[in-house]
Amino acid sequence: MRTLIRWLGSLTILMSFILVGCSDSGDDSANKEANTQQESSSSSSDSAAKSSDTVTWRFALEEIEGSVQDAYAKEFKKEVEKASDGSIKIDIYPYGSLGTSSQLTELVQQGAVELAFASPGHLASVIPEVGVFTLHFVLSDDNDVNKEVLSSDKVHDLFADRYNAQGLELLSIVPEGWMTWTGTKALKTPADFEDFKMRTMTSPILTESYKAYGANPTPMPYSEVYSGLQLKQIDGQVNPIFAIEEMSFYEVQDVMTIAHHAQFIATVIAGKDWYDGLPDDQRKILDDARDNLVDYIYKKQEEFNQKRLDKIKESSDIKIVTLTDEEREAFRKASMPVRDIYIKEAGDRGKKILDTITSMVKEKEGQMEQGE
Repeated sequence: MRTLIRWLGSLTILMSFILVGCSDSGDDSANKEANTQQESSSSSSDSAAKSSDTVTWRFALEEIEGSVQDAYAKEFKKEVEKASDGSIKIDIYPYGSLGTSSQLTELVQQGAVELAFASPGHLASVIPEVGVFTLHFVLSDDNDVNKEVLSSDKVHDLFADRYNAQGLELLSIVPEGWMTWTGTKALKTPADFEDFKMRTMTSPILTESYKAYGANPTPMPYSEVYSGLQLKQIDGQVNPIFAIEEMSFYEVQDVMTIAHHAQFIATVIAGKDWYDGLPDDQRKILDDARDNLVDYIYKKQEEFNQKRLDKIKESSDIKIVTLTDEEREAFRKASMPVRDIYIKEAGDRGKKILDTITSMVKEKEGQMEQGE
């Protein structure tokens, strides 16, 4: 019954998009017919007719307008529409337009939406391997290192077939900034997390990460976090700084603790059948836009988070605490057993992914130190 309800809901959304996907007026058809007669229905004329069609790709976000994901989608839109001379249009749907994160992934799987962001926080329930991005102290403190690692074909290929098995095409792994804790108190040691109700996403590995510190992980929809903090249903939450500012979480919290324990990582996905069925020229435009956005989004997320931190400082009296290396080390040690839980959940493939990423990070850090 649940599957039927989801199918009917998706069908309703799909039907609502039909008019958006329509293109070509009657005059266009007449022109095409005339051209076909002049060119004797040659293959070159068929290609020209196809290229004159306007198609629309729908891009759904897990975040609101003005977010890092919104900036990514708008730059992607600009790249694609320019490269296609306007024959491909990108419609962007901010968070709340089409449903929750899990529902957006389902819409992509069902072909109702072409592109979407999908964060490991919910995706790990069906692709356990992506839970590696919710583990703490896996990535480097140096974002130049992280960019080299996460944008590499080697890392992409480790996940590709697992996404494919869910009817998805992994397009890109996108960082959105360091996750930052806010709470009713400073969180400087694992002991500070004892019985602390920390809002988390539904990822099993993410909840285990906070259990390792002694916290009481409390899954809650993103849209309900502000009221949850305000009503004391939860004691704290964890998000990149830009999200803390745009969702006003800092207004109902006393302390922000910067630990640099993990980054918020999202992935950009497409429906596999849709992606595989794209004409070669359209697929190339999509792939080129994705590749061109790697440097852009690393710079943009850093800019976003710094500006939002400055805004929080200017508009509130929230206390901001940055952990020392010694304090961070205590959390790093406490987080290590969670890696065993991750490997148990994700199996041999998960172990290979974890080992590959950590070894690549170490190698790249060494190269950076030597100035290579």
